[in-house]
Amino acid sequence: MIETSQGLIPLQAYLILASLLFCIGVWGLINSRNAVRVLMSIELMLNAVNINLMAFSSYLDGSLIRGQVFTVFVITVAAAEAAVGLAILLSLYRNRVTVDMESFNLLKW
Repeated sequence: MIETSQGLIPLQAYLILASLLFCIGVWGLINSRNAVRVLMSIELMLNAVNINLMAFSSYLDGSLIRGQVFTVFVITVAAAEAAVGLAILLSLYRNRVTVDMESFNLLKW
C-alpha cells in the first residue's frame, strides 16, 4: 500500500481509477467523429496504462524502478504519437477544412 498523509491507499483504488480512465478513453474513441477527440481518447488510455504501471511497480517491487522505466517509455511514445497525429491532422485540415473523421477518405480509390 502507498502511504500518504491521510493514510494508506489500497491498490484497488488505483486499479479502479485506471479502469475508469481506460473506459472513458475507449468510449471516446468509439463514439467520437472529431479527430482531436480521438487523439485525446488515445492519450487517456495511455495515461490509464501509466497509472497501472506505477501502481503495480510500487506494490510489487518497491525498491526496483521497472514500472517507472516502462512509464517513461509510454510517455515518450505518447508524446511522439501526439506530435505525429497533430501534424497529420493539420495537414488534413488544410486540405479538407474539417476535422470530421467521416470526411477523411484520402486512401479511397
